[in-house]
Amino acid sequence: MPETARRERFEQTVLPHLDAAYSLARWLTRNDQDAQDVTQEACLRAFRFFDGYQGGNMRAWLLTIVRNTCYTWLHQNRAPDSAEVFDEEVHSEESSGSADPEIQALASADKETLRRALEELPDVFREALVLRELEGMSYREIADVTSVSLGTVMSRLARGRTRLRESLSVSLGKEF
Repeated sequence: MPETARRERFEQTVLPHLDAAYSLARWLTRNDQDAQDVTQEACLRAFRFFDGYQGGNMRAWLLTIVRNTCYTWLHQNRAPDSAEVFDEEVHSEESSGSADPEIQALASADKETLRRALEELPDVFREALVLRELEGMSYREIADVTSVSLGTVMSRLARGRTRLRESLSVSLGKEF
């Protein structure tokens, strides 16, 4: 395929998902400039390997590249103890409550409080919540992007929602 046609095909299929790519990078790096750098690097990687793309969900394919690029960047540029490691045994208690209190909490919390609460979550919970709640991805798509089982996605979402609810309760001085 001629380089011009390849570039045009790439732009038509990948660039519509650039906002989602930046959003994920922003939530993972917690910094606008770093997110821009990571998104740019991820797009370069996506372009380089675009010929190997076999079809399917382009957004999930791109977000997988963004996620991997983010974690590589974080590993190279941040202290190793800056991210909490997820341990299924440590985090095995059942989540309680329904989505209704979460919706109420999100509706009543101002954006800055919510942003801070999300940024305080461990990476695995924040990533799952961002992909599900902000990017609207299905559980299966999240499992594909993060290379974990469907059960792990569901577990991370439940625990992430519980932690977010608890953090908002403390921040807002309310019980949800």
